[in-house]
Amino acid sequence: MTVPLDSMYQQIILDHYKHPHHHDLPAEFDAEVHHVNPTCGDEVTLRVNLASGRIADLGWNGQGCSISQASTSVMSELVVGETIERALELSEVFLELMQSRGAMTLTDEQADELDDAVAFEGVSKYPARVKCALLGWMAMKSAVAEASATSDVGGS
Repeated sequence: MTVPLDSMYQQIILDHYKHPHHHDLPAEFDAEVHHVNPTCGDEVTLRVNLASGRIADLGWNGQGCSISQASTSVMSELVVGETIERALELSEVFLELMQSRGAMTLTDEQADELDDAVAFEGVSKYPARVKCALLGWMAMKSAVAEASATSDVGGS
């Protein structure tokens, strides 16, 4: 029996919502940011620790809808351990997907790169929910930019 793709994607989102990854704030960090989606009240506090041009650690906590919380969980899984450059590239691919309004067809390579983040493809059809999906990603970009600007450990 084949599971419909939409159903599988919904399950990925629910799994990340119920069992979020990196859902704690590390004691050691180079930057902390707090982002709020004023449209719906979703919020996330995110801390990042950079070392040797990589995201050595990232942790977050927050509250909000399943989309915002699950997307932040997925993002954290994808970027921890990656180079800053790679994390920002992944963020751009995800942003492009979210802004596509369902019209973007991911290449096999992009789908592999985004891993569980492809589950949010359907969210792009609902403009009001796109900000929810992007909340954690934008917080990560802000934290990385802040940490990179205030220390030399973030250099590539």
